[in-house]
Amino acid sequence: MGKRRRVAERRKTRPAVLGGMIAVVVGGAGFGVYALYGGAAADERTDTTAGHRTVRTGPLTAAEVRTASARFLTAWQQGRVTEAAAATDDPSAAGKLLTGYAKDARLKDVKLTPGKAKGATVPFSVKATVAYRKLSKPLTYDSSLTVVRRTSDGEPLVDWHSAVLHPDLRDGDRLVTGESGTPPVKALDRDGGELTAAEYPSLGTVLDGLREKYGKEAGGSAGVELRVVRGKAAKAAKQSDKTLVELSKGTPGTVKTTLSPALQAAAEQQVDKRARASVVVLRPSTGEILAVANSGHGFNTAFQGSLAPGSTMKVITSSLLIEKGLAAADKPHPCPKTFTYGGWKFHNDDDFQIKGGTFKASFARSCNTAFISQAKKLKNDDLTKQAQQVFGLSMNNWSIGVPTFDGSVPVQSAAQMAASLIGQGGVRMNPLNMASVAATVQSGTFRQPYLVSPSVDHRTLATAPRTMSARTVSQLRELMRYTAAYGTAAEAMAGLGSDSGAKTGSAEVDGQKKPNGWFTAYKGDLAAAGVVQAGGHGGDTAGPIVAKLLKLGS
Repeated sequence: MGKRRRVAERRKTRPAVLGGMIAVVVGGAGFGVYALYGGAAADERTDTTAGHRTVRTGPLTAAEVRTASARFLTAWQQGRVTEAAAATDDPSAAGKLLTGYAKDARLKDVKLTPGKAKGATVPFSVKATVAYRKLSKPLTYDSSLTVVRRTSDGEPLVDWHSAVLHPDLRDGDRLVTGESGTPPVKALDRDGGELTAAEYPSLGTVLDGLREKYGKEAGGSAGVELRVVRGKAAKAAKQSDKTLVELSKGTPGTVKTTLSPALQAAAEQQVDKRARASVVVLRPSTGEILAVANSGHGFNTAFQGSLAPGSTMKVITSSLLIEKGLAAADKPHPCPKTFTYGGWKFHNDDDFQIKGGTFKASFARSCNTAFISQAKKLKNDDLTKQAQQVFGLSMNNWSIGVPTFDGSVPVQSAAQMAASLIGQGGVRMNPLNMASVAATVQSGTFRQPYLVSPSVDHRTLATAPRTMSARTVSQLRELMRYTAAYGTAAEAMAGLGSDSGAKTGSAEVDGQKKPNGWFTAYKGDLAAAGVVQAGGHGGDTAGPIVAKLLKLGS
């Protein structure tokens, strides 16, 4: 395929010229003439249709990846917006965001340096200058792109997503430089000390959320900054705008939080020992959040994660079974190796069984079949109602002071309903939700967790429509105490005393070799929960993190 043919194809797909070009200084990005205009590789295959139209097929060659990425990056660097956009599989969206890179984000002197391709993915670094009126600051970051074949003709193009332009962008987001609409805030811990992302890296997203909610009413004045302005999709996921570069400081207002500086520092240290770990500590008697930490600082999994909680969900399920008279701590309860319901065959870990055991023994060893066997006696919406009415979950009405995901326990049927009883199926939670579950058991009453006191802005906290009976609460505490002393949580909870309780969990995730490890527990007037994604069993992974924080805080 010669040059003439390829140019013609690009002209057919090129959109109308967008107003405004990126002002750049052409730097040496290392793209040669061959990379831009070289012919197809020898092993490239083509398919010919009945209409004699040639469509390139087969895996992308290294030459195709190099050529397509070079075409896009060179055009972007040199300010040829239309050509850069035409080198992607979504010219309209790419052109709009690339135009805004200069016009709205005020970025100039752009230099792009590609790295070594890994298959069809090409990493690259970005250096630019943010300039607004007489203010300017450098900006550097790393991103990547992936080359794909266009369906219609097999032409190699950049697979366009907003994250190609900047990794913090989701599709629909924008980069904007200007006077921030929201003044900065100075967040304080419960003792009056300042909380910064430099000292507590996990709090970056939390501080962004506090600014978004309280900036205009905390008494500060706005500065000038480059920030990510969230679009509809990100706002629906409760993600806050994010500051990337601050050109001039505004005058911050002050917002006091409930965070404990000692527990927050310890939480940061604990999650850093594990990849993809998250933890939350709170006070059951009040709902105050004392610590929140994530080993990955780009997304607040602890507050906004949506993950299957595995067997930690059995705390909620147990409360339902006890209330309905289907289980009692010291009464016999079946725990066979397997149990079939709704066409699915459910297993215990290593197909263990407990012969002649009690419900307490099944809970402590996390016997799946002990719970699945009761599915036929439950209505499809029983677990959903229990989570909502007793534990305050799955109603999307928490107001803690920053964005959260408040858990999801959808109404399901057949095998999916049974799976939800053991924290799989469609059930989704995060450490904040599961810490709240442990806190509800410890105190006997759901109290919505919060990071900023409701007295600050007179907001109304969520409540649960009903509380468990004293008998149910007592048995739940017995189950969790026994698990902490003799069950799957015993090793992690060793030495924490009789006023503690715990539940472990492992949640299988498609595509992961190891399950997500969960752990939720309480000790005195402290409750905590954590997850280590792809870590393995909860008692071995999240358990030590949670137990360490409970020991420190007690």
